[in-house]
Amino acid sequence: MGQKLRASPGLIVLVCFLIAAIEGYDIQAFGVAAPRLAPELGLDASQQGWAASAAMVGLVIGAFLGGWLADRVGRKPVLVGSVAAFGLFSLATAYSDTYEILLWARLATGLGFGGAMPNLIAIATEISPPNRRSLTISAMFCGMPAGGAISALVARMAGDALDWRAIFVAGGVVPLLLAPLIVLLLPETRPAHDPAADRHTVRALFGHGRAAPTLLLWLAFMLTLVVLYLVLNWLPTLVVAKGRPAAEGFTAAMAFNLAGVAGAILVGLLVDRAGYRWPLTIACAAIAASMAGLALASGGPAILVLSGLAGFLVLGAQYSLYAVAPALYPAEVRAWGAGAAVAVGRFGSIAGPLIAGELRHAGATAGEVFAAMTPVALTAGLAIMGLSWWVKPER
Repeated sequence: MGQKLRASPGLIVLVCFLIAAIEGYDIQAFGVAAPRLAPELGLDASQQGWAASAAMVGLVIGAFLGGWLADRVGRKPVLVGSVAAFGLFSLATAYSDTYEILLWARLATGLGFGGAMPNLIAIATEISPPNRRSLTISAMFCGMPAGGAISALVARMAGDALDWRAIFVAGGVVPLLLAPLIVLLLPETRPAHDPAADRHTVRALFGHGRAAPTLLLWLAFMLTLVVLYLVLNWLPTLVVAKGRPAAEGFTAAMAFNLAGVAGAILVGLLVDRAGYRWPLTIACAAIAASMAGLALASGGPAILVLSGLAGFLVLGAQYSLYAVAPALYPAEVRAWGAGAAVAVGRFGSIAGPLIAGELRHAGATAGEVFAAMTPVALTAGLAIMGLSWWVKPER
């Protein structure tokens, strides 16, 4: 009976959903905490951008290492260690009292996130049939916007009484409680050892005709993540910069995340049925339009609607791309291939907050920051179009 419980695909997806929710909570927590965190620690706009991106630097390193290790020692031990790490260092974030300590705490938190992500993708791939892979992975990663929405909701309800340190304490305690459940409930999904399998890391990514699709996949990941993480980390601040009250900034962040849950599920369903070329290309064009709309919007209702639309599209496109990555690589290097895509793509998540910080530091308006994302989204659509010539959906 215990083995059946551990092997239940629904239970596995639920546990992985909770892991993703913790990451989403933490990422959004920095965005909603920033209006109070930055003044308390004396951060200027550029330092705020670097602090937001530090976790993403760690995530890049962690995703490379986590994927590589998982194909060799197993998904489960790497996942447990990663979850415990981002719990511990989220607590360290809560007790940071200088800019330097904050940077190191966020970097280490990102290492844990990075180690977890390729394992979540590999596990979802290995428990789902090809014709439901995008939906399964999207459902799993819906935890990220759900967690982000919880973070924004807590900030919205707390209002002026918000204690930014308490947000990160909660984000540290929950993963430490979740780690033992992973040990008890998740099976090991690592493929059986094949002595003849080619595990050479460079050939896994660029050999056997994979060079062009690997590079296009990385580019699509990177550009969609530029948009996603700029919005996740800066949306409340940019809404306030448009002259709206802080409460509307938190509400816009909550709308972005909640609509993202719906977008992940619906776009995932569409991709499973129609392939990813046209749904994701059109989604990227619509993301560009939503960013242009946010650049021009000044009223609260318009900002709220456009924030929700952007979340629906950006998260729907990003999570469906997670399902494309493992389809490109054989089972024995699947976690490494997915981890490399996550890691390289996460340079976009580092760049997004930095771009916003540097633009604001140089005097750009909130509208100009949003407008800068329009060509980024359009280029991501072109990369997806090119990728579709190589990677066909499995049936």
